[in-house]
Amino acid sequence: MLTDMLVPDQWILWEFAGVSFPTNIPTHPLLVVDYELLKKGDQKEMDELWKAATSLGFWYLKNHGADENVEQMFDMGAETMDLSMEEKMKYEQGDGGSSFGYKFAGANAVDASGELDKIEFINIAKDDALAWPNQARRTYPSTVNNRMVSTIVPFVKKSLEINNLILSVFNDKLGLPEGTLLKHHSEEYSASEARTIKAPKNLPVGKQAIGAHTDFGSLSFLHNRLGGLQVLPPGVEEWQYVKPVPGHAICNVGDALALLSGGILRSNIHRVFPPPGAQAAFERWSQVFFTRPGNSVILRPLSDESPLVAEAVSKLSDERRETLTPGVTADDWFNRRIRNQRIKNRSGPETWMASRGTELGRA
Repeated sequence: MLTDMLVPDQWILWEFAGVSFPTNIPTHPLLVVDYELLKKGDQKEMDELWKAATSLGFWYLKNHGADENVEQMFDMGAETMDLSMEEKMKYEQGDGGSSFGYKFAGANAVDASGELDKIEFINIAKDDALAWPNQARRTYPSTVNNRMVSTIVPFVKKSLEINNLILSVFNDKLGLPEGTLLKHHSEEYSASEARTIKAPKNLPVGKQAIGAHTDFGSLSFLHNRLGGLQVLPPGVEEWQYVKPVPGHAICNVGDALALLSGGILRSNIHRVFPPPGAQAAFERWSQVFFTRPGNSVILRPLSDESPLVAEAVSKLSDERRETLTPGVTADDWFNRRIRNQRIKNRSGPETWMASRGTELGRA
């Protein structure tokens, strides 16, 4: 019998149960990139990745080899969300701007009106996974600790392998000195993290589970089995669903890479709504890894290291150039956005606006 919580190996059951993604819902097509070809240095595939990252900023990634890791992370997430609220709240991320730990549904606003978000999740710092059994950033529930070696560390390492290869492709395409982007992402503690997300079933139609935003960091490596993710493509005023496809991760560029590249790489606005059609009757689980720059990295276009970036910046409007040159550390950028989403920190619509990123200068 199909249960409320859909585990990753239930794609076929969904089809027979009539809960596949509706065929009458408009979706936005994504380019498909083959990770195995990227690893082989296939120029055509690298060009396809570049095209995706500089147009919409989203793409499907196939042959990434992480499906088993993802299934185990969903198991860890289910075990964690089944803990009592009292136990989970011992590890709550708090209101100071740190993301690591547990976040309860309703902790964040989803828009300027102060409407509350509908999801709960557990965030595990990359630094803690790689330092295990030592503690780098914070403590976690027993359900996380018990699976750190078998589940979390392998997922984090696999995600880093994939995102680091993509960073190296972008590094070459941007004409940066060899290893520049990897150096910006791997030499110190950062806000990079693994996140397992649970959204409840039967959410009200038209209510946002996660508000419209651009991602805070550099690269997002996302896995989900139900619809709900929506993008707002450049020059389009109507939100469009991104259809989940078996065996394909959904990847996207975040703000940090948009800033470092002078806007060449696109951090596109997106949001999460309840799953469409019959899928709305089921819990929606997502697994993502966020790669973010080192905490001390200054977010600014790397114009002095790349003629291509310098040329792109020279063509920007003053407003867009200002948006892409905040001149703050990655740590400050990230903490500001997290802190001002928290509903306990809200003073009015201005708090929500203070949590925004490159979407303020949407082009």
